[in-house]
Amino acid sequence: MPFRALLFGRKYRNIGRISHIAHVFLGKGFGHFITQLGLHRHLPIGRGVKAEPAADRMMPVRLREAFEELGPTFIKFGQILSGRPDLITSAYADEFKKLQDKVPPFPYKDAAKIIEEDLGVPVETLFQHFDKVPIAAASIAQVHRAVLLDGTEVAVKVRRPRIEEEIEQDIPILDGVAGLLERHVTESRIYSPSVIVDEFSRTIRREMDFNIEADSIRRFAHNFKDSDSVYIPKVFAEYCSRRVLTMEHISGINISDIAALDGAGFDRPALANNGARAFFKQVLEDGFFHADPHPGNMFVLDDGRIALLDFGMVGRLTEENMETIADTFLAIVNRDFESLVRQYIKMGFVTEEVDIDRFKQAFKRDLIDLIDPLYSMQIGQINISDYLERITTIAVTHGLRFPRELILMNKALLTVESFGRKLDPAFNFIEVAQPYATRLVSKKYSPRRLARKLKRKYDDLTDIVETMPKQVRIVLSKIIKDDVTVKMQVNHFDQFIKEFDRSTNRLSAAMIIAGITVSSSIIIHARVGTHAFGYPFLGLVGYVVAGIFGLWLVWGIIRSGRL
Repeated sequence: MPFRALLFGRKYRNIGRISHIAHVFLGKGFGHFITQLGLHRHLPIGRGVKAEPAADRMMPVRLREAFEELGPTFIKFGQILSGRPDLITSAYADEFKKLQDKVPPFPYKDAAKIIEEDLGVPVETLFQHFDKVPIAAASIAQVHRAVLLDGTEVAVKVRRPRIEEEIEQDIPILDGVAGLLERHVTESRIYSPSVIVDEFSRTIRREMDFNIEADSIRRFAHNFKDSDSVYIPKVFAEYCSRRVLTMEHISGINISDIAALDGAGFDRPALANNGARAFFKQVLEDGFFHADPHPGNMFVLDDGRIALLDFGMVGRLTEENMETIADTFLAIVNRDFESLVRQYIKMGFVTEEVDIDRFKQAFKRDLIDLIDPLYSMQIGQINISDYLERITTIAVTHGLRFPRELILMNKALLTVESFGRKLDPAFNFIEVAQPYATRLVSKKYSPRRLARKLKRKYDDLTDIVETMPKQVRIVLSKIIKDDVTVKMQVNHFDQFIKEFDRSTNRLSAAMIIAGITVSSSIIIHARVGTHAFGYPFLGLVGYVVAGIFGLWLVWGIIRSGRL
């Protein structure tokens, strides 16, 4: 979305927010970006803008502080970015991990109003008891304990009032700023600001729709219906909507509370093993996984089962994704670095700007340097977290982009390994993963899977054969009619046109003002027409109009910062 269209199309709704954002970023030392993007025009009159850039090493800290000050949308934006070190580098990702939902709870009356509007019945009618004080509050929603009419204890998640309006107001602004960054700040292009904002907008909109989360919970419950080690809470569909989610209340011990687990007599190595097996079942069997399995979302029940909570962020893997993961695993085990490089390319890691041949050589060399030392180590000595962090560093160095689902999987994997080692220092993550990967590899080469793949290839080939004659005919027809268009892109040409247009507009305005002034002077000198204060009225009006337009033109030039 062009930023000028954003400003004028939504002027009365967004101009105040744009001014506030510019003010906050200016206060955090980003005056050089404010000037480059032209946002200084939306600062209060007289507020100076320093063009000196902030110290590089402090920029991640200042940006995180700015996000905290700008509220829920930007806090959530930073939290999502913290899981994308491939897009924003590790320095920013690590700093954004410090972002917390420092948002106070909203009043009970607002929660009750939302429940009644969405479910059509007052809270007192729906529930036997409803705690007015929430047990948790975050930037998107807060959670209340309640009791249904049949005595079932539940947790009711209620979306924050007006949060959707706030986010829908901020997303176009983020989109506009991303576009300006890509046009005016050359070094920002390697981070693909527009891609980042697009991913954020899709993620946050899904997270705000609790019907989607309820569907995810039901799918997890189906996948683990036969499990004796994992428990998924029940969802009460008749008490759910886009803004309200009612699910079974879980009472248990937080999986990170080691003292409480020991006090209750739980087998911590068994818990670590069960948690890891649950993760690999999701990733390598179901293709549908919990993307935020941090310890706060995992509780140990009285019977030793691990209960998973908070299903707002999930990941999905296609059959092809899972097969590629299997091939990657085989390539690592067999030291087949040529195949490993091919798998990275196959998964879409390489952007269009990367020279494939040069990339293959350099990436293969770095992978050998990274992975080869692992073969001299015992399996239990391998630190998966460190390995994945170094892979990400290599990816950024080579200008690679990770698919969102794989980033979510890696992030979840790191979390699972971390709590596994905390529960059991001798925890062997790779040993738990091996049987799942082996089964996946076996399925990849099963006759049924090969037959399906062959059929897909045949269908693709059929489509090509059917459509090719038509496409060739269209191209030939355009060539014959001399209707072939060659598209060219000249960097910064659009900006040149804008600046040229602005200059000519100012010159035209100056000529009009000069014309009005000269005409008024002639009228006054001729002393014709109706008089006022001893001078021709029309001449005086001309002077006033010329003066107003002259001041307007001078003020516009001053605000642009280009005298």
